[in-house]
Amino acid sequence: LNAIPVRAPRQQVRFLPSPDGNAGLVATTVPVLADHPLVKGPQFRHLKIGAGHRLDTKSSGVFVLGIGHGNKLLTDLYNCHLTRVYTVGGLFGKATDDFSDTGKLVEKTTFDHITREKLERIISVIQGSNHKALLMYSNVDLKTQEAYELAVKGLIRPMEKSPPLITAIRCLQLALPEFQLEVHCMHETQQYLRKIVHEIGLELKSSAVCTQVRRIRDGVFTVNDALLRTQWNLQSVQKAIWDCRHKVKTELEKTL
Repeated sequence: LNAIPVRAPRQQVRFLPSPDGNAGLVATTVPVLADHPLVKGPQFRHLKIGAGHRLDTKSSGVFVLGIGHGNKLLTDLYNCHLTRVYTVGGLFGKATDDFSDTGKLVEKTTFDHITREKLERIISVIQGSNHKALLMYSNVDLKTQEAYELAVKGLIRPMEKSPPLITAIRCLQLALPEFQLEVHCMHETQQYLRKIVHEIGLELKSSAVCTQVRRIRDGVFTVNDALLRTQWNLQSVQKAIWDCRHKVKTELEKTL
């Protein structure tokens, strides 16, 4: 911001001695020194930047930031309790103390008996139990017209803080010992997702560690909206803000 051109200093009229040595004063236009960059310093000295739903150091993907007025919008989006989507990688056959593949190894197990059908069955159980919890924390009577209208709009979800909830989960691929899941959830932490992978391993009479947690969508923001590290400059940030304004406004109007 401070590298962009600034407006020229204001001009003021001063009566100065004649430059040719004659008696009297001459009206002369000179710049106002108070406007000079060396006097007033940098135009921008700080920016208020707020972080949205955080990512821990072992995770990657979409990480939303708010700048200036965007900090208020971050709070509004938080109050919408929107769903986030992750791709979660897992590895069967071993367990660690922190459920990740970089943790301290606790045990090794066999995994040859695991099939996609068995994995899908466990995933269905997880989704079913979370769906019941979702309805319970949503505080909506499913027999009412209100519930029907909210369901049509996809707005049946807790509008207050609740335990982590998985709204949808599916297996993207299985190539033993590796597998990959797509998880739609809310109020989660990345450590909670690693624990889910661990529990899936236990349910399949084996063990599993999480190899990757990548957020691909955070509410209305997707990977396509994200800026790479090489794009962290004023023009790219400004374009990203401009491109996202409409869908953020639409989501807030629909939900709040």
